Amino acid sequence: MVLRSCCKFGPVLVWFRLGYVVLLWLCVTHLRCARAETKTVVQKDAEFDVTYNDTVTSDNQIIYAFNHTVSRNKTEGVRVTVDVLSEGAESSPILFVVRQKQAVLSFQVPLILRGLYQRKYPYAHVGRTLCQPPTRSLTETQYFFVDVSTLSSLGTHYQLRISRVDSFTLHTDKKFSFTASPSQPQYFKYVFPDGVDTVIVKVNSEMTFPCSVMSIQDIQCPVYDLDNNVAFIGMYQTMTKTAAITVQRKDFPSNSFYVVVVVKTEDEACGGPLRFYPLRPDELIDAGNRSKTLDVVVSPAISSDVYVMGMLFCLGIFLSFYLLTFLVACVENKRMHRRREGLLNPADMSPAETGKPGVTPVSPYEYGSFVDNASTLSSEAITDSIASDANYGYMERSLESVAGRSRQESLSSIEEDDYDTLADIDSDKNIVRTKKYLCVSDLARKDKRVLSKKYQIYFWNIATIGVFYALPVIQLVITYQTVVNVTGNQDICYYNFLCAHPLGNLSAFNNILSNLGYVMLGLLFLLIVLQRDVIHSRALDRNDLNALECGIPKHFGLFYAMGTALMMEGLLSACYHVCPNYTNFQFDTSFMYMIAGLCVLKLYQKRHPDINASAYTAYACLAAVIFFSVLGVVFGKGNMVFWIVFSVLHILATMLLSTQLYYMGRWRLDSGILRRIVYVIYTDCIRQCSGPMYIDRMVLLVMGNIVNWSLAAYGLLKTPNDFASYLLAIAICNLLLYFAFYIIMKLRSGERIQCMAMVCILFTAVVWGFALFFFFQGLSTWQKTPAESREHNRDCIVLSFFDDHDIWHFLSSIAMFGSFLVLLTMDDDLDNVQRDKIFVF
Repeated sequence: MVLRSCCKFGPVLVWFRLGYVVLLWLCVTHLRCARAETKTVVQKDAEFDVTYNDTVTSDNQIIYAFNHTVSRNKTEGVRVTVDVLSEGAESSPILFVVRQKQAVLSFQVPLILRGLYQRKYPYAHVGRTLCQPPTRSLTETQYFFVDVSTLSSLGTHYQLRISRVDSFTLHTDKKFSFTASPSQPQYFKYVFPDGVDTVIVKVNSEMTFPCSVMSIQDIQCPVYDLDNNVAFIGMYQTMTKTAAITVQRKDFPSNSFYVVVVVKTEDEACGGPLRFYPLRPDELIDAGNRSKTLDVVVSPAISSDVYVMGMLFCLGIFLSFYLLTFLVACVENKRMHRRREGLLNPADMSPAETGKPGVTPVSPYEYGSFVDNASTLSSEAITDSIASDANYGYMERSLESVAGRSRQESLSSIEEDDYDTLADIDSDKNIVRTKKYLCVSDLARKDKRVLSKKYQIYFWNIATIGVFYALPVIQLVITYQTVVNVTGNQDICYYNFLCAHPLGNLSAFNNILSNLGYVMLGLLFLLIVLQRDVIHSRALDRNDLNALECGIPKHFGLFYAMGTALMMEGLLSACYHVCPNYTNFQFDTSFMYMIAGLCVLKLYQKRHPDINASAYTAYACLAAVIFFSVLGVVFGKGNMVFWIVFSVLHILATMLLSTQLYYMGRWRLDSGILRRIVYVIYTDCIRQCSGPMYIDRMVLLVMGNIVNWSLAAYGLLKTPNDFASYLLAIAICNLLLYFAFYIIMKLRSGERIQCMAMVCILFTAVVWGFALFFFFQGLSTWQKTPAESREHNRDCIVLSFFDDHDIWHFLSSIAMFGSFLVLLTMDDDLDNVQRDKIFVF
């Protein structure tokens, strides 16, 4: 019965409830309308440079009406300044809306700006510059309105002031000072004058902090002038004390642009400390006084004539080396022709100068006045290694049989193990290479065709490596430059912005052009080596006895590889300077490692041609070095575990290489190595105290170990941020140590350094000194933030086009070229000395 009653009255209850909801909605709407009707809107005609003190509540809205006359030929800025005087306004801020003809600007006060970890910084004093719409008529009266409203029912007291900015337009070469803060950004307009297509905008400050941002934006509304939106458009840089951006007319169709300066809420982006940590997410933090005084000046950049002069200057320097080389070649060719004429009268020559076998020379190191070696273009090619049969009991081979062997025989089927000067060389070399005093003839016994093939592989391998390495590098740096141009973020690349001259899409063409010297001088060195190769090949073809059995065995594969590496260094350094930064610095250093390694190998090969490392082994070791360089760049910064592992591997590699060099490769790394070490220590140190058998080698290796252990300890203790440069310093220190040892031992052995080689040594040393001076000027550093790096920027010093780092490129390329010539000519005095009279050290 009850159930039936419920079913009977159910529809009635539904309709009753629906009517109640409709009635309630009508009441609420009525109340809202009544309240809206009670809210008052007050409009005031306002004037410039007058401070208005008013109070706004949720029940009233105030509108200030302004008008001003704008001229097409004169631009005046309009600035809005607001102060909130009431306490507790953060909970119900005041909203200011500025309505203009073609733009709307809105902001709240207190202005809440966010930092890292969503920290909130309130600012009760706000100043903004209004965007200026363009006008087509000569003069025009424009109106704009400032609407003030809030949702606070208690009322908020504020001050409003609208003022004109008379210095809104910047003038060429005139410095203007101003003050900015996070809530009071500043921007100014600059118009390109006639005849000026490129300008450089410089902003400077005596204050390092607070961190700020300088931006270049097109003339359009709105202008992005707050910390949270300044990176939305245009080009921008963070800055501490200085910032500079080069601006080209072609990028701005209106022939004008805005210079915007914004002070950031925090200093972390400029390398400053992070002062506060958020204890609660919604907590408001007082940022303190973050006002900053700055200067801005816009100066014309260089003209196209300076670009032409810079390129001609660069070409002229390096083409002069081609001219000088040609003149030296002509002089030496004339001297060689006179010597050949002198050879036609053997009665006037000493027995040593005839070069006949069986004639005992007066002294093995008193040659030099009569050789082709005085020239940098004299012959150095692949030769036979003829040992002294009388001294070492080798199997006798006549020079006629050596020279008569067909030099056109195919090398494709020759393997290094197939050709040796002795059939039983596998047993003999253990005796020969462990003699106390070695001569070059002892380590130059293998067939010249085998060694020719072995060392030519150095050239072909590095050429292949260069192609496969350079192509992705070029692609990557083009992408870098495109990202910089599209996003406008000039913090990506660490240029010297005070001397960065753009050309096309390149931001710093001068830093790229200055690398031309590496390429041109590398090519010149290849031509010099080729001439030596051709001359010596002709000497072999005519069975010249000096070419066959005298002097340092001449193999050109490593020299070709060195010249190619120098050219690749120029190409990759240019790629690095397209957008220099922390991640692509390895492009600039990879072939520096190659050059240092190849120079060491060439020094060692001069007197150890049979036992020098193969190209595969050498490039595998260099690949390992570059691998560790990449690991150091990615993981090495402040990572003690990485430094411990690297230092241990560095020391182990030093010890293994020392053992290899001391025993001339006559040792094995196997399970019995520890037993043999203990036995040597027992026999040589405990049972009887005997000194090292090879004293000279021991001195070199002890010094090398001291240097490398010291470098490993320095890296472990200091953990330098620039791991790539640290690794390069290790390679250069070892190269210099070996080179100094070689020169000292050469002079100690009674050999001499000819005039041409001495000139190259002195010239190269002087140039290296000046080059390092400019290198350590440090115009930028990616070990710091981009803003801190710009503090090191300097103006151009040569032709208003090249900076200190460009001069480093010029001088270092010349110094490397000179270093290569030193290696090429330093043993020319031995070209008439039989190989069994040339000592190995």
